[in-house]
Amino acid sequence: MYFWSLNGINQIVMASLDPHTGILGQKNARHLLRRASFVYHRSLIDQYALLTPNQGLNLLLSTSTPLVNLPYDPLPTSAPDGFWTESTALATSFANQGRKSGIVAGWWWYNAINSPNLKYKLSHFLSTCFTVEIDASSSATDFYDYIRLLLHYSYGNYKTLAKKMTLNNNMLYYLNNTSNTKTAPNENYAREFFELFTIGKGPQIGVGNYTTYTEADVVQAARVLTGFRRLNTRTIIDPDTSLPKGYNVFSLHHTSAKTFSSAFNNTVIAAATNDAGMDTELNAFVNMIFNQQATAKNICRKMYIYFVKGTITPEVETDIITPLALEFYNNGYEIAPIIRKLLESKHFYDLDDSDSTNETIGGMIKSPLNQLSEICTFLKATISDPNTSAYDYYYKFWSLFVYNSFLTGSNMMLFNPENVAGHPAYYQAPDFDKNWISATNLISRYRLGESLLDGINRISGNATIITKINISNVVRYGNIITVANDPFILTSELCNALFAQNPDTNRVNYFMSTFLLQGMASFYWTNAWDDYIATGVNTVVESRLKLLVTNILRAPESQMF
Repeated sequence: MYFWSLNGINQIVMASLDPHTGILGQKNARHLLRRASFVYHRSLIDQYALLTPNQGLNLLLSTSTPLVNLPYDPLPTSAPDGFWTESTALATSFANQGRKSGIVAGWWWYNAINSPNLKYKLSHFLSTCFTVEIDASSSATDFYDYIRLLLHYSYGNYKTLAKKMTLNNNMLYYLNNTSNTKTAPNENYAREFFELFTIGKGPQIGVGNYTTYTEADVVQAARVLTGFRRLNTRTIIDPDTSLPKGYNVFSLHHTSAKTFSSAFNNTVIAAATNDAGMDTELNAFVNMIFNQQATAKNICRKMYIYFVKGTITPEVETDIITPLALEFYNNGYEIAPIIRKLLESKHFYDLDDSDSTNETIGGMIKSPLNQLSEICTFLKATISDPNTSAYDYYYKFWSLFVYNSFLTGSNMMLFNPENVAGHPAYYQAPDFDKNWISATNLISRYRLGESLLDGINRISGNATIITKINISNVVRYGNIITVANDPFILTSELCNALFAQNPDTNRVNYFMSTFLLQGMASFYWTNAWDDYIATGVNTVVESRLKLLVTNILRAPESQMF
């Protein structure tokens, strides 16, 4: 709740889920595209600037055909493993599972930066809810099926996804539920299903009692979950998703009723009597958890932290999370309507109060994934096409530079966090997104832009990375600048596009004078640019633009979105 004065009368302004119905304009269009997509370029910004949030969300909630249908392993070069995910051979029979898992991540990312919609952003959000680690996956192929499951339910139902994830082969292996049997119970998956995937921990009110569930509930849940096994042949296909899944073994299942605590109204789940009955038990268990409004609230908090801001104030809890969760609950946990409501809201665009110290726009630190995607899409990096140059893309660019240098150095191993809780930026209060900045990962963040502008890995080793931003060519032909020979307009438009908030004149002049003009008069740049247009020789303008853009990308304002 925020108080402001109008004609001496105090007015109360609350955080509001009411929709913003006006035209987005440039600033809000940039904000929406950054938060809701991994595609960010000038033509999209201009298009969305003329739309209302509702119209923008209509486009963002569309589906596009992936540019790359299947991941491809170009190694070994003598006889590539190729489209190994489609092979009838056992997934684990292929060598270099870690590299292949990285290739799956690269396949996902290339499609993400070429799909200007919410699907890939939501699939990544869901990966922060249902976390796995690549390094602890059963196989790269199972990891591929896990990614496809997230994509399948990105616009779908969170509750259904929770049920399907229980029989996902990768998850069965990762959290040991494939070895959970009536004679050797394993509580790993049951515990994380409560704590991380669904209802979350409330305040601890007693020994083993977390308000929302108890340790005794974990024991009972583990019994419900006994007998579900990973199938390494991938021959059982879920008819709802057309994806491989695990299977039921009744002889390994706990065959007595499961009684839960008062947190779940002492629910009793009747014992199964056959394989099919195990599914009935699972359905009852999932229904029990999702019948709690605390589950809807916990998921909505995760969504808010990912898409809006890491700080959930008491006001936000009351005015945003609570009504959002109630709608999520009443709509049966459908994802698309609830993300639409959040991203259309006045709150999302800072229009529900006049407090400039608590902004949503520019209120979060970019993840390394967002940073990489924004730079590559806005500045039109020349990325090799995986369909025609698989070795250059998957190995030389993605594996050697992005995955094992930049993302590793910036502490965001994509789909491969250090533990089941995920990346600290998405769960570790009170810092949340501030965890993306530390002494150990600053070099990677600050040298990403320089690396892409040079086509050289400036983070580590100085090897060629295949991909390059030809900045003078982009400024000339890429439709990102309106008047390129005017140094102030050029610098201002670059700052506006690469910062969350438009900088003031003094800040623009700093970048222009220090890095573009380097002490020279404005006409120096005008003449240099006009000479480049006339002769095609870019020696002067390329070096100065590189210096300018490198330092804009290193600026504190460029770390925020």
